[in-house]
Amino acid sequence: MESDDGKSSSLSSLFSYSNLVHAVSGATGSVIAISVFYPLDTVRTRLQVDDHRHAKNTFLVLKEILKEEGLPGLYRGWLSMASTMFISSYVYFYTYASFQYCQHSLLGHGSKDKQSPTMLFDLLFAFLAGVVNVLVTTPLWVVNTRLKLQGANLHTAHFNKKHGAFKSPRKHYNGIIDCILKIISAEGVGKLWGGTVPSILLATNPAIQFMIYEALKRYFKRYMDVTELSGLMYFILGAVAKTAATVITYPLQVIQSRLRLVAVVPITKIKSASWLC
Repeated sequence: MESDDGKSSSLSSLFSYSNLVHAVSGATGSVIAISVFYPLDTVRTRLQVDDHRHAKNTFLVLKEILKEEGLPGLYRGWLSMASTMFISSYVYFYTYASFQYCQHSLLGHGSKDKQSPTMLFDLLFAFLAGVVNVLVTTPLWVVNTRLKLQGANLHTAHFNKKHGAFKSPRKHYNGIIDCILKIISAEGVGKLWGGTVPSILLATNPAIQFMIYEALKRYFKRYMDVTELSGLMYFILGAVAKTAATVITYPLQVIQSRLRLVAVVPITKIKSASWLC
């Protein structure tokens, strides 16, 4: 009975108000962050996929996009990105917390020293949470990519027989739901999960981030002999962990961006890469 009561209590804590607040706060923070820096995210995508663009640094690309497409060009696809980011962050948090709950349930509630999470568990849970997140939210990322790139000016020669700017097809998706329905109608449900394999490989990004963050958090709690760190300290540790994870996985991000661009290029251009989608 005590064991059942303990498991019931742990399950209740998993779906507690506190965890709900953390999940919503984390998701909201992700949306705010991507909204503030969205023009830079647009530039990042263009630099990753547009090899023949003359401008090769952030500020010159910003200037070029503003000149060619106006201010809306920098924020193309923002709504779908914000919606996708919120849902993705929320799913990731609760999936990760669920794996932690399963670990505690299976291993029991012994001494904290014996049962404290290890870096190996952090890495495993973060990776599995990333995989679940990819499988659940990939359709939203596919939609986001299409909304973000439709109407964009791309300079890479193979998008056009001429060496001038390539103008992707005129706008034919009117929002997230419309895009989902049109993809299903024209290409089939399976296309919503296009690029799942490279996306799963990129699940190592949050896995590495969470592993580094949790390791740093535990280290500084022991080093400073405190039960909770300051908000500033959590912010710094999070920034360090994210930076390290991004540097490590950046080549995969470049590949992912190019594979997502495949969706808006004529089919004759992408036969050699179709096995990756």
